[in-house]
Amino acid sequence: MSQQTNDFSKWYIDTIQKADLMDYTPVRGCIAFKPDGYEIWEHIQGEMDRRFKETGHRNAYFPMLIPESFFQKEKDHIEGFSPELPWVTEAAGEKLEERLALRPTSETMIGHLYSDWIKSYRDLPLLINQWANVFRWEKKTLPFIRTSEFLWQEGHTAHVDEEDARKETMQMLNIYKEVVEGFLAIPVYDGQKTPSERFAGAVDTYSIEAMMKDGKAVQAGTSHYLGTKFAEAFDIKYLTKENKHTHVHTTSWGTSTRLIGSVIMVHGDEQGLVLPPKIAPTQVVLIPVGPWKKNPAIMEKLDEVFATLKAKGIRVRLDDSDQSPGYKFNEWELKGVPVRIELGPRDLENNQVLLKMRDEADKQTVELGSVVEAIEKELEVMQTRLFDKAKAFRDANSHTHIDSLEQLHQHLADSEKNETIPGWVLAGWCGDDACESNVKEETKFTTRNIPFNPPAEKHTCINCGKEAKHTVWFGRAY
Repeated sequence: MSQQTNDFSKWYIDTIQKADLMDYTPVRGCIAFKPDGYEIWEHIQGEMDRRFKETGHRNAYFPMLIPESFFQKEKDHIEGFSPELPWVTEAAGEKLEERLALRPTSETMIGHLYSDWIKSYRDLPLLINQWANVFRWEKKTLPFIRTSEFLWQEGHTAHVDEEDARKETMQMLNIYKEVVEGFLAIPVYDGQKTPSERFAGAVDTYSIEAMMKDGKAVQAGTSHYLGTKFAEAFDIKYLTKENKHTHVHTTSWGTSTRLIGSVIMVHGDEQGLVLPPKIAPTQVVLIPVGPWKKNPAIMEKLDEVFATLKAKGIRVRLDDSDQSPGYKFNEWELKGVPVRIELGPRDLENNQVLLKMRDEADKQTVELGSVVEAIEKELEVMQTRLFDKAKAFRDANSHTHIDSLEQLHQHLADSEKNETIPGWVLAGWCGDDACESNVKEETKFTTRNIPFNPPAEKHTCINCGKEAKHTVWFGRAY
């Protein structure tokens, strides 16, 4: 049995450490991003940021410390976050008059400021995004996926009415889906969260959900329509064209560095990390083989290929270290580099290189004159291949034939017996919180979302058997 199947958590931790993406720190649940790990985030960040700006959003920055009284203004919000809040109670040797929370999210601080910034309909819509760190003191942590401190972006917008705010909410969810599928090569189901799973203080929460190789779900991005809840709590009003003061409608939306963990869990294999070309810190590694030090022409040719690739914007490294070729092959495979190019004396004589794609077993022979074009093509093909492979895996483990709790228990028993992953289950739900809660209690399956385009429609509730109001994805999650 493979390590991925036998002990997925161990495989995940081993993969991260061998790829040199992060390191542990003395503070529980807080990690240090090493250069490769942070560069993956930079590539994700760059793609997101470009799309945000194309849709009229601008970046700003807000304080990390939030007064306790701000949280008290929105009851659902404080109840949702209070168990996870770290507090600052002293500064400069003196006890503070009011406790300050390290932000878990910034709705309250931003709501307070928006009440000053927004006066008239001419100030709307206000479209702001923040790249920042946040803190949620998690009981159980896992690098990138769930940490006490993590990096993210949080968008906060204000609008004249519900229609405009809801349009924004869906626009941002669609951007998330485009980036995660097109850039990270991770297929997702988009849909609406059930009331018990929605963001604390939101009217409606929408999400994209991704399946990892152990069958568990990762909530890869969320977008929230907040209605006028925060506007009322923080008195965010504007003067309409008719000279009436009315509350704005707000949204918030976010993705985080858990996307890095998702990439690892979706694409990684037994050999370690596999990175989609679009986010790989190094897309191509050039390695001289054989007695290359005695043949300067090998390095001259590799330097030439290196310069050409770099000029085309391809992220390339040349490994001319003293390690053996076998050691180098293994090291760069562990790092998930999409393309490896090998050049030795015999290859040079034959005017060719060996090209090895990280996700395929066989090597290709490519003429030196066409190596750059071959690499460009293979990077594009690999990006699509990784998405198709991940989608095939997800679809094979998305079960639509289970209609009752009894059938779900049998499915779980069969999965355990056959040593297969249980995956996700598409089932009906009557809308009663008690039914949703009972499924979770008995199976540890939670509602992921109510998909916009389900592969089938369900008509009976998986728990009580009554008429279903919703067709829902259920699964175990990180």
